[in-house]
Amino acid sequence: MTVFSAEQLDQLSAGAERADQRVDWPAASWAVLRESGILRRSIPTEYRGNGLKPVELLEGMEQIASRCLTTAFVLSQREAAIRHLIKGPEHLRRRYLPAVATGDAYVTVGLSQLTTSRQHLGPALRATPRTDGGYQLDGEIPWVTGADQAVAVIAGATRTDGSQILFALPAECLGGMIEAPLPLAALVGSRTSLIRCVGVELPPDAIMAGPTESVLGQVGGGGLDTSCLAIGLASAAAGYILKEAENRADLLPVARRFADGVQRNRATLHALAESPGDAQQTLALRLDCTKLALRATQAGLMIAKGIGFVASHPIQRWARQALFFLVWSCPRPVAEGVLADLANW
Repeated sequence: MTVFSAEQLDQLSAGAERADQRVDWPAASWAVLRESGILRRSIPTEYRGNGLKPVELLEGMEQIASRCLTTAFVLSQREAAIRHLIKGPEHLRRRYLPAVATGDAYVTVGLSQLTTSRQHLGPALRATPRTDGGYQLDGEIPWVTGADQAVAVIAGATRTDGSQILFALPAECLGGMIEAPLPLAALVGSRTSLIRCVGVELPPDAIMAGPTESVLGQVGGGGLDTSCLAIGLASAAAGYILKEAENRADLLPVARRFADGVQRNRATLHALAESPGDAQQTLALRLDCTKLALRATQAGLMIAKGIGFVASHPIQRWARQALFFLVWSCPRPVAEGVLADLANW
């Protein structure tokens, strides 16, 4: 399914290097998404969306990731927030989703403190109950993409009894608490920041779920979107290798193997989107997609030789961006699988 026109895809490609290396919000690329209609696809029709099937959204996200991973990453964080909002209270859906559907507002997530980030240090964000049913938040939300662009951050915190809550933290509660964007090695334009909460008063009507032992479930923060973006990046590298193989017949076996890997993982992704499996199937796909993105981009860099190491060449950007999948919502089973693969020489 083609979501974007050839012209729109070219626009995404044209802004990819700047979005990756400059701290500026990728407004031009986001305008392409808004024009394409993809911003409405995951939102129910009663909130001004299209309410299309998950596979259709994944197809569009893969196309974006193959051209500009930064823009795709920004979109993935919005989509994660939307999924939580859809499962949350009706008054929060009415408050946020219509403007998000039209692209007039952006929502994002800050959930890594509940799943993969700083777990060995104890709760990063603490929620102390108040008498009115709300909470006081103290601590850090370490990874929030587009924090200073969002009208709300879907985040989670740990209570004193160890249980967790999920909530929609309005932007107006965060005055002066969003730090400067992190100097990432790639995807800099995502403006991913740390939010330092000091006595933040969370109103009762902002609570979305909990308290419960594990408010995000078994899989945690890493779902199908992460795998989709890895497939998109691997697809870009595989496409480059196939093009090089047109003039270098010796590369054909390698090119075909990577192309087959992309198709195989895409088929699994779409099957899980249509009929969700258990947590282990989702994690197994994430592991396969992470390894594929790393291998395809590194193979492309080797094939490009020295010219590929020059900053203007896209393969060096893809190789750097592939490293992001080693740290982005990378739960323990995935990390262990990648480490086992890296140590297997």
